[in-house]
Amino acid sequence: MRNGESSEQFNGHEAATLDLSVVLPCYNEWVVIEESTAEIVRVLEATRLDWEIIFVDDVSKDDTVARAERLCAADSRLRLIRHARNTGRGRTATDGMRAACGRILDIDLEVPARYIPPAVEAIRAGADVVCAWRIYLPNLSLIHREILSKGYSRLVRGQLGLPLRDTEAGFKFFDRERILPILDQSHNPGWFWDTEVMARAYFAGLRIVELPAVFVKRNEVPTTVRIIPDTIEYWRQLRRFRPEVRRLRAQHRQVTSDGGSNPWAATIDDRAAWAKTITTQVEPLASVETEQP
Repeated sequence: MRNGESSEQFNGHEAATLDLSVVLPCYNEWVVIEESTAEIVRVLEATRLDWEIIFVDDVSKDDTVARAERLCAADSRLRLIRHARNTGRGRTATDGMRAACGRILDIDLEVPARYIPPAVEAIRAGADVVCAWRIYLPNLSLIHREILSKGYSRLVRGQLGLPLRDTEAGFKFFDRERILPILDQSHNPGWFWDTEVMARAYFAGLRIVELPAVFVKRNEVPTTVRIIPDTIEYWRQLRRFRPEVRRLRAQHRQVTSDGGSNPWAATIDDRAAWAKTITTQVEPLASVETEQP
């Protein structure tokens, strides 16, 4: 795909040719796009991976596109996809993932790039999904985000029955072959896409690893979080999604009653288990520093 071309013609099921594709949904990211990209490139170049970075611009109103185009012109491993109209986070992330050439996919950069190598190692060790479990350091300016994150996690567990700590974290890695069928089933174009994908992955029996990771909010980027409207909208989406969760749960019961294996996802959120997973089961990718919080 050439830079700037729409991804709507791609279904994402072609054979992978790279180790890793980092998909970065973009909307008004001009302040941080160059610095963030440089950080990702620095980490990836310290590994032995064949990789690419895909920017997917959702009709930014600033000069995000111009900056992304300059970055792509300077490095052939960077690509840009541009939407003709604003579609929302879910569609933006999905378009980038479907256009990706990597066997392992990542979306967003809400936690430091140093967590990329251990996330890739967990996928290589047998995980199907690695999702950041955001750790908030003491910071008054972020207290509303922490309250919203923990409150929403409680809603997800209560409404959907998901034993996951943080479905909304933007830092997610997927095994390409296992996640593409999930993308085919996921339809929410907005922010609820994260919850839908994680729920479908869980009920499909994908192995999920939750990686404790420090959340870093760049103060120079204006927040788009609206506490009251967003809370109401998430509640509505959760209620609307509950019938589908009941169907998925019933489907699981049918599979097991017919003699099939139990497909419930295995989740790891214990730090000791996480450390053992990435240090004993796979060959290290690199000597990049991947300190834990």
